[in-house]
Amino acid sequence: MGGDAIECFSDVKTSTEPITQKTYQVVVAATPDMGIGKDGKLPWRLPGDLKFFKEITATTSDPNKKNAVMMGRRTWDSIPPQFRPLPGRLNVVLTRSASSDVAAAENVISCGSMSSALKLLAEPPYSLSVEKVFLIGGGQILREALNAVECDAIHITEIKTSVECDTFIPPIDMSVYQPWYSSSPVEENGIQYCFATYVRLRTSTSGPVNSGHELSCNGSTSRSKRFKHSDFTYLPKFVFEKHEEFQYLRLVQDIISNGNSKEDRTGTGTLSKFGCQMRFNLRKSFPLLTTKRVFWRGVVEELLWFISGSTNAKILQEKGIHIWDGNASREFLDSIGLTDREEGDLGPIYGFQWRHFGARYTNMHADYTGQGFDQLLDVIDKIKNKPDDRRIILSAWNPSDLKLMALPPCHMFAQFYVANGELSCQMYQRSADMGLGVPFNIASYALLTCMIAHVCGLIPGEFVHVIGDAHVYKTHISPLQEQLKKLPRPFPILKISPEKKDIDSFVAADFEVRNYEPHQKLEMKMAV
Repeated sequence: MGGDAIECFSDVKTSTEPITQKTYQVVVAATPDMGIGKDGKLPWRLPGDLKFFKEITATTSDPNKKNAVMMGRRTWDSIPPQFRPLPGRLNVVLTRSASSDVAAAENVISCGSMSSALKLLAEPPYSLSVEKVFLIGGGQILREALNAVECDAIHITEIKTSVECDTFIPPIDMSVYQPWYSSSPVEENGIQYCFATYVRLRTSTSGPVNSGHELSCNGSTSRSKRFKHSDFTYLPKFVFEKHEEFQYLRLVQDIISNGNSKEDRTGTGTLSKFGCQMRFNLRKSFPLLTTKRVFWRGVVEELLWFISGSTNAKILQEKGIHIWDGNASREFLDSIGLTDREEGDLGPIYGFQWRHFGARYTNMHADYTGQGFDQLLDVIDKIKNKPDDRRIILSAWNPSDLKLMALPPCHMFAQFYVANGELSCQMYQRSADMGLGVPFNIASYALLTCMIAHVCGLIPGEFVHVIGDAHVYKTHISPLQEQLKKLPRPFPILKISPEKKDIDSFVAADFEVRNYEPHQKLEMKMAV
């Protein structure tokens, strides 16, 4: 290919023969109203964006291959002559004019249409030497191609600052695309922006925007047959590995490979590491892990149970939620000296401390209205009225009550942080069962953050999960090793009923995760 300029002007749409085409991924920077240019140029100068563009388009997994960058003639002309063709990549210029400067350039081919270019790239010699195809502009081509079925992914630099543009592209069709990852916002030269990748889930849209896989809190799933991919390794490797679920998978692998062997109160035995952290971006998607199915209905019902202040495990049991059964059983309560405690009464655990901190606990049937300190309402009040307060704290750890609890709090302390119209949460977990508990805990505190943001009129920001003793029970090693073989899929989208503005008014039906398509459930026995 080197040194050869090739022109192709046939439009493959006129052919009656079966056509094999390469698919492509779009790389673009755009404002909130999808402005991409002004006077034929980029209306911003962002070194970080240029670095990201080069890394996306020039990096290959196979060192013997290169990527192709496909662009319209105007985009080609807008590149300063000293920088074109873009080095280390096959430059594909879409033009119907046999221009001498394009035809004579090294590592350049010109084609009369995008479909003819994709067909050419799917045939030898290019099929043997080109790894991925990236469409980089301009406006007219992107208007036709951004949401086309041949587009597998969109890598977008989302410009958050208002910038005047005269060239626009359509919005990303969120009925067929799903966020893969999104960076935290950064700022350069007075412009705030972030990087995001959206992957195609479906080949087409039929029905409402929320068609696809929807998981409501009653456990029902609406399924669609239009999912295009279940394996997203076609993404650039460094983008693929930015999926936040890899934090969890790498931590599990590290604990299994390098953890300290320790005994524990259950007698099961663990492999353990101390002092770990994971961060989850809540701005576009919801961190419900995908390498195994997470019990979403259980996450929602338990959190609502906490918020209600209840300590009665039977309320969850009646809803088919049995995650507290082991710690609420007669046998377990007797084993820890709570022989006078009614079966199902867990004592002053999470919800009681959240809503009645400092109140004297008697039993699960008592009315504690007005007793103790309501930390949850205090958190919400401070977020609304004192958002810069550094004491927006929710604590379940009450040393004087620990002896009355069936299980002292594992996720024990949360701090909330408000900035730029966003609410973030950092939670400290003293003890974390990586196999069973942590996927649940991530979802629970992410949901709590989203709920509080919702009632406070804020956007969810980040959930930061800090763990003290992160452990894998030795009985969980085998199923976790199976889970580690799975590859992440896109996190789902959380939808909360817009009518609800009171933290105590929510019911399970107010929450829905859309497009949750995990791997199958993995059985792990709880250590009690």
